Amino acid sequence: MKKKMIKIILPLTNLPTPSSISFMWNFGSLLLICLINQIFTGLFLAFHYKTDINLAFQSIINMNRNINFGWLIRFFHMNGASMFFIMMYLHISRGIYLNSFNFKMTWMMGVTLFLLTMMTAFVGYVLPWGQMSFWGATVITNLLSAIPYLGKSIVIWIWGGFSINNATLTRFFSIHFILPFMIIMFTMIHLMFLHLTGSNNPLGINSNFDKINFSPYFIIKDLMGLIIFLWMFINLTLLFPYLMNDHNNFIMANPMITPNHIQPEWYFLFSYTILRAIPNKLGGVMALMMSILILFILPIFNKKKFLSIKFYPINKILFWNLIMTFFMLTWIGMNPVEYPFISMGQIFTMQYFSYFFLNFYLTKFWDNMI
Repeated sequence: MKKKMIKIILPLTNLPTPSSISFMWNFGSLLLICLINQIFTGLFLAFHYKTDINLAFQSIINMNRNINFGWLIRFFHMNGASMFFIMMYLHISRGIYLNSFNFKMTWMMGVTLFLLTMMTAFVGYVLPWGQMSFWGATVITNLLSAIPYLGKSIVIWIWGGFSINNATLTRFFSIHFILPFMIIMFTMIHLMFLHLTGSNNPLGINSNFDKINFSPYFIIKDLMGLIIFLWMFINLTLLFPYLMNDHNNFIMANPMITPNHIQPEWYFLFSYTILRAIPNKLGGVMALMMSILILFILPIFNKKKFLSIKFYPINKILFWNLIMTFFMLTWIGMNPVEYPFISMGQIFTMQYFSYFFLNFYLTKFWDNMI
């Protein structure tokens, strides 16, 4: 048994890793910690959750008040989702900045994981059955009706009726429970492809001749990152547990009262702004999908002589402009659909998509100049 364990652990500790990688490579391991937290806390919450529209909201209150440490488990799960997306956005940003998409299969699996995580978070947000949960689910699922011919039938099929009801809640709970296991499977595939190619590095050069074992140097780096992450996570959970929550979700879902401003969770706001920036419903849905799916084209169109964006000054400026655009789209999504937020949303939507095309053409121009 000991020999088998050694055979499993040795390839991980002896993994050849570029000597120049920094703390920016910690986000992958932190995402794994977030996933483990979400699965275990979610499992304990599922023991006490009631998939009934009349009992779901009360079951959440029961967890907070009557279950031993139920409030703590729920806060860890609720804020764990926000930390998961913060780490994921940092992980993707680092990948774009340092051109990790050159490892095509690793990148494709990573973007697939991003889509699965977004789907899991969306159906999970509906489960507390608060006002924003209900109306957010109504608005987002209704977007599928924009699909020509089949749209309305698909929406009714997902709802399990002509409106969001018990059947919808049960389906969303089942999907929310099963998707994390799919995420685990794709994570293993993602790691398998990563270990086949090895990590890239800040210098953006082929570092096959400058690699060291993963243990102990990078394990210590990961542990330092983990300590900082846990400090942030525990502070958020214990001192500001409702910081990322919407106040409307403290009210039980009521189909007869519509909130003044319907919005999804903060980590979807950039896509939501892009959706509402397009006046046409079908066009808005396509733009919403493309805001994520466009990440798939990065490895196809970006053929660079140098592996790191550091060697492309204009592209570097474009990247930080993309980060600023992401924050602006998120902020605009928090505001009502009125002037000047509609015009601002349209301007920043154009900026968001223009990055991916300008990046390609400017890289080509720069490579030809060298």
